[in-house]
Amino acid sequence: MAIYSFPYFIDSNAKVLILGTMPGAMSLEKQEYYAHPRNHFWKIIYTLFDVLPIPENFEEKIKILKANKIGLWDVLENCERKGSLDIHIKNHKENDFISLLKKFPAIKKIVFNGKQSHAFFIKRFGQLEGITYFVMPSTSPANTMTFENKLKIWAECFK
Repeated sequence: MAIYSFPYFIDSNAKVLILGTMPGAMSLEKQEYYAHPRNHFWKIIYTLFDVLPIPENFEEKIKILKANKIGLWDVLENCERKGSLDIHIKNHKENDFISLLKKFPAIKKIVFNGKQSHAFFIKRFGQLEGITYFVMPSTSPANTMTFENKLKIWAECFK
C-alpha cells in the first residue's frame, strides 16, 4: 500500500529547507511532521532557537520554522513501506525539487534529516548548483544517538 508525504511548509522568506525521507507511521496517523513523542526534531529546533517550551499544537510548532526562514518537506512524494523505517522503503517517487527551488529561489541550504533522505535526494538530483547540503543525524527514535550529541551536530549547520 502506498503512503504519501505531506504538503511542504515553506514561505517566500525561506533560506533553509529541512528534508526528511517520508513521515513515520505516527506522523502519518496524526497528519503532522515529527509527531512521535520520542522524535527529537522539535526539541532540537526549539532548543537551537532558544524558544522553550515546545507547543503541543502543530500549527504553533511550525511558526518557529517560519520565524527562522526554514522550510520543511520530505524527499519522497510517495512510497511503499512497512512500519516507519526508511530501510523498508520500496517503489518510491521523489518530490519535484527543481520546480520547488524555482518557486523559492532564496533557499540556498538543504539540511537532510538523516543519511537516507540525503541518499534518495542525491540519487535523483545530485548536487544542485548554488545549494549547500548538510547531512544531519536522524532525529528519529530509531537513531539511538543521545539528544545532546544530535543537538551539537545539528547546531553546526545553523551557525
